[in-house]
Amino acid sequence: MEIEGQATVKESQPPKFALPVDSEHKATEFRLFSVAAPHMRAFHLSWVSFFACFVSSFAAPPLLPIIRDNLNLTASDIGNAGIASVSGAVFARVAMGTACDLFGPRLASASLILLTAPAVYFTSIASSSTSFLLVRFFTGFSLATFVSTQFWMSSMFSAPVVGTANGVAGGWGNLGGGATQLIMPLVFGLIRDIGAIKFTAWRIAFFIPALFQTLSAFALLIFGKDLPDGNFRRLHKAGDKTKDKFSNVFYHGITNYRGWILALSYGYCFGVELTIDNIVAEYFYDRFDLKLHTAGMIAASFGLANIISRPGGGMISDAVGKRFGMRGRLWALWVVQTLGGVFCIILGRVGSLGASIVVMIVFSLFCQAACGLTFGVVPFVSRRSLGLISGMTGGGGNVGAVLTQLIFFKGSKYSKETGIMLMGIMIIFCTLPICFIYFPQWGGMFCGPSSTKIATEEDYYLSEWNSEEKEKGLHLSSLKFADNSRSERGRKKDSETRPVDETPSTQV
Repeated sequence: MEIEGQATVKESQPPKFALPVDSEHKATEFRLFSVAAPHMRAFHLSWVSFFACFVSSFAAPPLLPIIRDNLNLTASDIGNAGIASVSGAVFARVAMGTACDLFGPRLASASLILLTAPAVYFTSIASSSTSFLLVRFFTGFSLATFVSTQFWMSSMFSAPVVGTANGVAGGWGNLGGGATQLIMPLVFGLIRDIGAIKFTAWRIAFFIPALFQTLSAFALLIFGKDLPDGNFRRLHKAGDKTKDKFSNVFYHGITNYRGWILALSYGYCFGVELTIDNIVAEYFYDRFDLKLHTAGMIAASFGLANIISRPGGGMISDAVGKRFGMRGRLWALWVVQTLGGVFCIILGRVGSLGASIVVMIVFSLFCQAACGLTFGVVPFVSRRSLGLISGMTGGGGNVGAVLTQLIFFKGSKYSKETGIMLMGIMIIFCTLPICFIYFPQWGGMFCGPSSTKIATEEDYYLSEWNSEEKEKGLHLSSLKFADNSRSERGRKKDSETRPVDETPSTQV
């Protein structure tokens, strides 16, 4: 009787999580307007902190017409500073991915945000082209928080909704690139109206993004959790999570060719987005002889499209994934990004203000949706080296931005409209390698799973562990992930290989 009573009490206890979860305790639903811990709280903390970093990194471009007069910047100086703002994050993103694998996204993200916040404050005392370039370079390191955002969402949400979670978190974070085009001219205007001269007002304005960035880091540390079951440090101490070796994480990440292809293609969706964030306000200001505030509002519409475009890409990835599996995700990514390239070419060819605005908005929708679609694929490339693969892909975005600005927008070799057109051609060509991504258990764009050898999700993900590690049970998390990723076979394959009465997710 006592045992029955204890069982009754145990069964009547409330569920451990507010959202339904799978065997890894990852949420199988995405409830946008919930702040339930730990899943949705991690979502909101991640996108807000990434948003703050984007605001800081691109706070300078909307004020460039004022800053360039104050610091006597040439076109080459401005181009170099723009390149510097995105080049620092190339290696920072790869390092961030590894840090997430080893220490957890919460600590890794908050540490980087706090380390880069002083550079934002120091922008207010920049006095030359060199000091302006340096503060933009070090501020740009904060963009590596994108990797921790995507890692965190992939650790909190299960396969059926991970694309949506990654897309919304990344998209709403990228929204900072558009919001800052509105925020900084507004703050500048208010400070100037209070009584400051314009060359002082722009300097004071930088204290706003700097403070916002600092506060977001403390929010991560105080309210966030690395994983549904707790923080990395506590789980390591309790023996619930084994601390992996850097050499193993690094090896399995860099030897997976799929990560390199995604890094290349991401360089010409997110990399293009970073490039546009750097040049678009000045482009409209100079080409159409607009007022600073008007040019800022038009430029903001590109970044603000992230409120729907990148999340939409993630949702499309999950939707086609449910019906067509991984092959559907890859096809959707290729089609959307290629169309983005087409509209980029058109943007460089149109000559009227109205047409340019319309085409730019359409282009932004496809470009940013491709970013969301990319990170609908990334979580499935590697389980053991998820952070490093995310970092490689994210770093590829910054490499693309650096190369594009160096080739097309540095100095006066090309006009900005010609540079934009050539950038569109580059998008189309750099998207083609997606056709070569192939998963033995799911197939690729043009062919299904291997017909000569039966490959399963377990075969693919457990290949990252050797026999000695398996004997110690270090592979168990990958085994759970393999089981939960069977949905990537697509509806038809999934129904053939899974028992009808099986329930893939449980509520704990």
